Amino acid sequence: MSIGFGNPWALLLLLVVPVWFYAIGRRRGGSFTFSRASTVDRLAGAGAARLAKMPGWLRGMTMTALILALAAPRTGASVVDVNAEGIAIVIALDISSSMLAEDFAPRNRLTVAKQKVMEFVRGRQYDRIGLVAFAGEALTQVPITIDYPVIYRALDELKAGTAQLEDGTAIGTAIATAANRLRRAPGESRVMILMTDGENNRGEIDPVTAAQAAAAYDIRIYTIGVGTDGVAPIPVATSPLGLQYATLQVHIDDELLTEIADLTGGRYFRATNESALDSVYDRIDNLEKSKVDVRRYVEYTPHFMPFLVLATLALAAEWMLRSSRWGRVP
Repeated sequence: MSIGFGNPWALLLLLVVPVWFYAIGRRRGGSFTFSRASTVDRLAGAGAARLAKMPGWLRGMTMTALILALAAPRTGASVVDVNAEGIAIVIALDISSSMLAEDFAPRNRLTVAKQKVMEFVRGRQYDRIGLVAFAGEALTQVPITIDYPVIYRALDELKAGTAQLEDGTAIGTAIATAANRLRRAPGESRVMILMTDGENNRGEIDPVTAAQAAAAYDIRIYTIGVGTDGVAPIPVATSPLGLQYATLQVHIDDELLTEIADLTGGRYFRATNESALDSVYDRIDNLEKSKVDVRRYVEYTPHFMPFLVLATLALAAEWMLRSSRWGRVP
């Protein structure tokens, strides 16, 4: 944590403060007349003389505190410019109802996939990462960013089989949406990670055509088939006794996902267990990274209020002294 000022130029006004103290130090008191010497004796004295000088010193303190408040003191980290190596990555995550299948018992496919994505993002430092969720349609949840906490929050909010998106599996639409985010991303390495557990059955965009368009933009697609093949328990209803399950047939289109990966220079991974999901991330770490300029912004915490309070108290004390006998009689 560093300490700085939002308006450092205001500190130049502090040069006025020594001039003020010098002026009040050279100020000579005026003459006054009292008819009785005993009255002067009661008013005079070392203590009274010091109190008589206090209004001027309090005015100087007020000026100093106001100038420091104007300079906007704050704590926090300044903007950091880093010239580093990184990859532009968009993760396209299937949130169709079939992702609720619990063949990663006791957790479902989406829960495991979200956890692995979070672990992957936590291992990044300067990679720009975006998030696209898809089912029967696709929607960008997070544009490409290095603000990883935003990605964590978006992942937490993703739920399968809800009205968030039309149900189904629109793989072509997901590729097109993610590629649109990646095509203008800086750097030599642009990567898409497509995680799905089904077959393309929605959307107007052909997955192979979308993959060919992505390849034209030098986007490498890594496809991941999440879950086992055959049958899997899927929650179909909720009752007073809890979730009701049905064992349904599921099928992952390995051939299509392999073709998509091959067209773009990527690779297809079949993840039938949690550890298999890690291998694709290790593969991405070995990609050629490119230089990127990273700017991190950290919100500052202002600390001008204590100086405003000090200035107010000093000014109030000055007025009280000036209205008393010590403010009128040196």
